[in-house]
Amino acid sequence: MPIAAAADCVPPERPFLPQSREDIRAYADLLRSDFEGYIVDIQEYFRCLDGERQRALQEAREVSEDYGRLVELLD
Repeated sequence: MPIAAAADCVPPERPFLPQSREDIRAYADLLRSDFEGYIVDIQEYFRCLDGERQRALQEAREVSEDYGRLVELLD
């Protein structure tokens, strides 16, 4: 049973960075928090994708082995 499917791996929303230097300074704490949260979330997203890749590779090996048995039985 799959742990995660690629569709279950949801990329985080890119943080917003205002154009205005004044706005950046005014909202510095909030912006910093958004960017730090993004970094944590993107790492989780990469782990999810890596897990799905490993699952898919294992499944592909198993299907290949099943196909090999099918071919042997039909020959």
